[in-house]
Amino acid sequence: MTQASSASEQETAEKLKSLELAQRDDASPVGRFIYWAGVLFAILHIYFNTLGTMSELWVSAIHFGGFALLSSLMFPMIKGHAGATKPVLIMDMLVGLAAVACALYLIGFEDALYERGVKFSTWDWVFSILAIAIALELTRRTTGWFIPTMVLVALTYVFWWGPYIDGMFGFAGLSLETVMYRSYFSSEGMFGQIARISWTYVFMFILFGAFLVKSGAGDFIIELSRCAAGRFVGGPGFVAVLGSGLMGSVSGSSVANTVSTGVITIPLMRKAGFPAKFAAGVEAAASTGGQLMPPVMGAGAFIMASYTQIPYVEIIAIAALPALLYFMSVGFYVRVEAQRSHAHAIELDSRPAKEVFKEGWHFLLPIGVLVGLLIYGFTPTYAAGISILSVIASSWLSKHPMGIKDILDALAQGSKNMASTAILLIAVGLVVNVVAMTGIGNTFSLMVTEWAGGSLLITLVLVALASLVLGMGLPVTAAYIVLATLSAPALYNLMAEMQLVQLIVDGALPEVAKTIFMLVDMDKVALLAAPMSEVDALALIEMIPNELKGQLLQQAIDPTALSMLLLSAHMIIFWLSQDSNVTPPVCLTAFAAAAIAGTPPMATGIMAWKIAKGLYVVPVLFAYTNFIGGTAVEVLTIFVFALFGMYALVGFMEGYLEGRLSLILRLLCGAAGMGLLWPHHQIVISLISLAVFIAIFMYSRRAIEPKAVVV
Repeated sequence: MTQASSASEQETAEKLKSLELAQRDDASPVGRFIYWAGVLFAILHIYFNTLGTMSELWVSAIHFGGFALLSSLMFPMIKGHAGATKPVLIMDMLVGLAAVACALYLIGFEDALYERGVKFSTWDWVFSILAIAIALELTRRTTGWFIPTMVLVALTYVFWWGPYIDGMFGFAGLSLETVMYRSYFSSEGMFGQIARISWTYVFMFILFGAFLVKSGAGDFIIELSRCAAGRFVGGPGFVAVLGSGLMGSVSGSSVANTVSTGVITIPLMRKAGFPAKFAAGVEAAASTGGQLMPPVMGAGAFIMASYTQIPYVEIIAIAALPALLYFMSVGFYVRVEAQRSHAHAIELDSRPAKEVFKEGWHFLLPIGVLVGLLIYGFTPTYAAGISILSVIASSWLSKHPMGIKDILDALAQGSKNMASTAILLIAVGLVVNVVAMTGIGNTFSLMVTEWAGGSLLITLVLVALASLVLGMGLPVTAAYIVLATLSAPALYNLMAEMQLVQLIVDGALPEVAKTIFMLVDMDKVALLAAPMSEVDALALIEMIPNELKGQLLQQAIDPTALSMLLLSAHMIIFWLSQDSNVTPPVCLTAFAAAAIAGTPPMATGIMAWKIAKGLYVVPVLFAYTNFIGGTAVEVLTIFVFALFGMYALVGFMEGYLEGRLSLILRLLCGAAGMGLLWPHHQIVISLISLAVFIAIFMYSRRAIEPKAVVV
């Protein structure tokens, strides 16, 4: 290795380190304590999720206390060199121990509170306020000021300034004692549903990912990707797309994907001839798809399963094709840029794919075990627990089997990876509790519906804008939770009403649903017997009071179809929430890629935002088509047309396919893309648009510039 390359790698490492949270040295005494505490805490969580019978509220409190202790020691109160000083360390230790005391107090004195008739004693006040303050402080350390500020605004709204607001957001208010009880002692606040998801699904899958990485699966994924895509023109770009997709099925973290795959793929892309900014943008956009790729999909998939009451295995099965569509859309940008930049095939110094697969096939066994157990009917937590054991067992089929040290390292790393996420979810649980207490979620949904004027497209735009604003201060998971709580009902109702309108237009409304119209206007019931125009159908629905619309939808639409509509609403929000990874001014994934490529962070963020356009296109398909919940033929048809539509859209945006496009061809390409993507439900239009795009694509091959090389 040359001195210049060594210096470059050191500089890249320093840039990446600057993006990470300031953490204490693992080799220090505190680092060793964190290591062993992480090991013990991981084992404790495995017990809770398999054999434990303790109250869920108590487990949530222990989950908070333990991870608060780890977080307080991992992330110093004062960042930088000051974080290593003894006074700061003492303060951090006190914060962690106070969090443990809060957990123990709830367990020890919960019964005493109920014996007093839920009347707070002095110590109840002390520990409830202290627990919330610690959660906010540790969230500030790991994610910044936005979430703590949001939590404080939400809590004070309930007992302080809410009664002074006029209009639809006014709230009569609750006593501070009630707010503290529901935030700390009940299973509704910081130790409520979101905390339970954190210590069950999220922790077990993060631990599973840590075991996979420790076993060497990450290296296998990268090497396999290099074998599969590396020998083509633009191959390093395809390696980034394929590698990030496969790594996403392990980690479910976009930043982790960027750091783990980007240090390999970005230098390779630059060596092949890609512009540095484009290379970083591709890695950021591809890594963002990690949270969209089953089977892990980050913490959001588990929260989605809890919100919708749809089995997790069904969600990941439905999410597979949309995720593939996203990664293919990023791959289209790679192909176009490879042709335009005259990128060439480079020798990746990789072994034959057959040899790589022969040595590493066992790394795929744990994924197969996980999916098989989920399909067989095991709960996600049990499936993850057994899959962890399968990682250890399968590693013994390799040249480097996992020993005791490797297992301990994986346990510790899993806990460390979970620390900031656990505190984040617990803090966000306080906001979710406020939304439940005040009913502000329904109010917000009604407001969005009113602003949109009943238009689903305008509602999508409003939700996208809200996700963009929230993403500037919230991590992806938190943004999804907040948006899902506030906006999912509005999206769900609008999509359900669209189906209801279609039933009325077709004269296919079930007889049982007609009774709702009888309650409102008997004279209008006769109109439902025959097909009518969409305008007349909308007028009939407008007659139904809001309190009866829910009952009407349940009686008119099949329950399975309704559940798919609810999943579509949440999937739309889940996808739109990802844009904070690649949208300036706060786009950590793009910033991490920029640090590796040595490019301006904001310019890289804009490039990543452009390449990740699938984040906005696919949700439109969720809203207006049967991409979720349709028959196999419907879903595959939508997928195929959308695939070519995304390619056509890339050609229009870049003015390039296999060769440069003239202005007329570029506009035709854009029109073909719209014809393939827009949900017009006309197969003839889609086929004509497909034919136009293929013709433009074939013609563009004649315009390939001489220096471009096609393999």
